[in-house]
Amino acid sequence: MNPHFDRWVERLARAFVDLVAIQVAGAVTLAWIGARGSSSPSEAVLAHYYFHAFLPLSLFFPVVHSLFGLYTRLRGYTLGYKLRISALSACVGALLVGFLNVLFHRPQLPSYGVLSLGLTAIAAATGVRWMKDWLFHRESEATRKAALVAAPKSKTVLVVGGAGYIGSMVTAKLLERGYRVRLLDNLLYGKRSIEALLSNPQLEFIQGDSRNIQDVVRAMGDVSDVIHLAAIVGDPACAEDDANALQINYAATRMILEIAKGHGIQRFLFASSCSVYGSSDNLMDEKSETEPISLYAETKLNSERVLLDEKSRSFHPTILRFATVFGLAPRPRFDLVVNLLTAKAMQEGLITIYNGDQWRPFIHVNDVASAVVDTLGAPLEAVTGETFNVGEDRLNFTLAQIAEKIRTHVPHTRIEYVENSDRRNYRVSFRKIKDCLGFAARYSVDDGILEIKHAFERGEILNYRHSFYSNVSYLKERGHVHAKSELDVQVMAAFAGTSWRTISPVSKAPRPSHLLPVSLDRSTESFDPPRGTPS
Repeated sequence: MNPHFDRWVERLARAFVDLVAIQVAGAVTLAWIGARGSSSPSEAVLAHYYFHAFLPLSLFFPVVHSLFGLYTRLRGYTLGYKLRISALSACVGALLVGFLNVLFHRPQLPSYGVLSLGLTAIAAATGVRWMKDWLFHRESEATRKAALVAAPKSKTVLVVGGAGYIGSMVTAKLLERGYRVRLLDNLLYGKRSIEALLSNPQLEFIQGDSRNIQDVVRAMGDVSDVIHLAAIVGDPACAEDDANALQINYAATRMILEIAKGHGIQRFLFASSCSVYGSSDNLMDEKSETEPISLYAETKLNSERVLLDEKSRSFHPTILRFATVFGLAPRPRFDLVVNLLTAKAMQEGLITIYNGDQWRPFIHVNDVASAVVDTLGAPLEAVTGETFNVGEDRLNFTLAQIAEKIRTHVPHTRIEYVENSDRRNYRVSFRKIKDCLGFAARYSVDDGILEIKHAFERGEILNYRHSFYSNVSYLKERGHVHAKSELDVQVMAAFAGTSWRTISPVSKAPRPSHLLPVSLDRSTESFDPPRGTPS
């Protein structure tokens, strides 16, 4: 049968159940009013009111519920959020019905009767959803577990950039949950982060460039879903070579999008950043105005817009805006604020905080990976065309608060506060991802500080300043991985378009030897990660 027809039948069935529930609630309330004694309206009056007033006006309840998305967008949301929205919808419906009742019908009920009808309408809307969750809880749990075990094995998820700081964690979690994974990565930072995964029969690794059509087309075959994580990450790293950053972060995303649509792929998860909000003193949510103040944030925001513009019945993009990430991963990073400050405290005993009153949202890399995999497994209606901030409200901190947390765990630390002109400041709301997907961060900032501290104490990290641990330092030392050919550069220029920025061609000018572009084929052979790096 036609899936769209089936979906409409299901929505009508749910609306019918709501209508029946409100009729039962209304009948019970009117019966209770009639049983209160001689001061109550007669049975004839109540029956006349039910058939000539309440029954026709109650048809507005499913209409209001529909406007609140109870039959469309909220299917995959958590029960608590559904109950809140259904209660709000029923309250609005009751006010509307009460207004129409006063406007077109002479009041036939006492004031407590009108109030009782409103309360029972709310109880009916929330009760139906609670009852459904209770009745089908065991079945849904069994279905969920079966989906994690059986369904993923029948499809392949493509992770673009799956060997990176976050990507390696996402890949590992997908494999843990039974997915078949195809990983596309150019191994700019080596393959150390995925070495432990390469022997897994559920993983297929393709070393390739997200800017190369042949590599992307080869990786996209027989794929069901795409998780796009490949990027030059961070403001300083993008500033090192803005043309290269534009190619990888924006133009390649547009190309991957078109290839995915051509292969009939429905789910497309895109890794963005909360840095798109720029600087603001307000609490930012997914509807807040975006004001990127760096090339990195600009490329992310423009990629978001391109993807969301392509949403259709057959293509379902989802945007994930990550908070500032911290914590250890197979390839640790010490160009991230919590990790860097903890490392400096451990090895130098002094940390410098610039503009300590600035707010930032934080999230552990393990929790980011969990959020990505949870989003992939969420009902399609709950995530299609949606943007989610990935983090948790309790992990919004000022930089000064982060410094004090570090000093708590590394007591000998001295903190130096410095003011400068950089006033970037933003706090972020993560209520949407909690309400929709039930996501909650498992790791606190203190957990991240302690795991880095213990890694130093165990001798797993000997020199946090090594370029291997920093995107920008590594790119300064080794140079960017440039496109494979002039053709790739021209393709990227075409996808970047002429209305934004211009992608420079492959440079022919001599460059210092330490900044020469890294060959894709030699990138892992010529680089040996520092000893002590956790595997």
